[in-house]
Amino acid sequence: MATQHFSSALPIPAVSPAYPMAKPGYGKRSAPGQQPRTRDDFALLPTRERYVAGFVDHLPDGAAMSVKQLAKQLPLYGQQAIGTALKALSVAGHLRRVRCAVGAGDETRWVFRTFWSRTAHDNEWWNTYLATENANQAAAPTTTPEAPASPDLAAPAEDPAPTPVPLQRTPPEAAPDTAPATAPTALPAALSPAYLALAELGRRDIRLALSADDCAALEPQAAAWFACGVDADYLIAALTAGLPAQVDCPPRFVRRRLTDKLPPHQPAGHTSPGTSTGTPAPRILVECTDCGRPGLPEALPDGLCRPCRAAHSQGDGASSADASEIADVKAHMANLRDLLKAP
Repeated sequence: MATQHFSSALPIPAVSPAYPMAKPGYGKRSAPGQQPRTRDDFALLPTRERYVAGFVDHLPDGAAMSVKQLAKQLPLYGQQAIGTALKALSVAGHLRRVRCAVGAGDETRWVFRTFWSRTAHDNEWWNTYLATENANQAAAPTTTPEAPASPDLAAPAEDPAPTPVPLQRTPPEAAPDTAPATAPTALPAALSPAYLALAELGRRDIRLALSADDCAALEPQAAAWFACGVDADYLIAALTAGLPAQVDCPPRFVRRRLTDKLPPHQPAGHTSPGTSTGTPAPRILVECTDCGRPGLPEALPDGLCRPCRAAHSQGDGASSADASEIADVKAHMANLRDLLKAP
């Protein structure tokens, strides 16, 4: 059974009114089934974890949950310590970091959320809850306000229908005066999804920053990827995955990857075995609290991938104090699981 920590708890810092909120659709999400808040909610956790958990518990839904933002508000610990505390809270059953696919069709985007529960739950409970969330999104993917699609990646909006203008006889000398009025409408139409995806590369990773001329030159090759049935997220992920430490010539590097990694063509209307012909349902992937590797909920017990879970269990490179805290968290989680299964 877990041993209660009798040392005086650190005072929980008040949540500043200026604490940043995440973009709409991102940030903290409170899980259901939580017990009323009490002074002893996190009494079985080590001091650092109690301190971080108490602060996170008082954050409103939608608050930014990045390690960097939390460390700014919790001066007693740095970013590395905050990250370690969040990993321990994940193992203890208080949180899960997830990626949610929102939207439909070509407008699907991934948003990042942290589901939080004051009451610790075991893996079975979290898997069931996330499966329910996935089903709810599949049933009504547009009922919940989500993060707007990035304007840099979204396909250019269709030009509005031109307003009918009565045909008038215009003298020949007046024609040049009316021509410039229609010229500006040609610029947005020139920004294709392929061009916008190439322009986004530099924002995702500075090593692949391209100029406007580079994007225009590589646009035909990128458009061939879209013709194969992939979207901008797929193209960007393929081009930015596994980059070397230094890219000497980004245009040449991108051109080579556009050629070598061109995906196979998928005929229109083709569906993979076992999939329906409708719009794919939004998915929820759990993200490893330590390294950020995504996966299905059942594949990441305790919110950790296999390598991080093995390192966490063995305590490689940890001090004796850290190893003691890890053992306490594991014992606390085992005790909670036994209590949840008791009649």
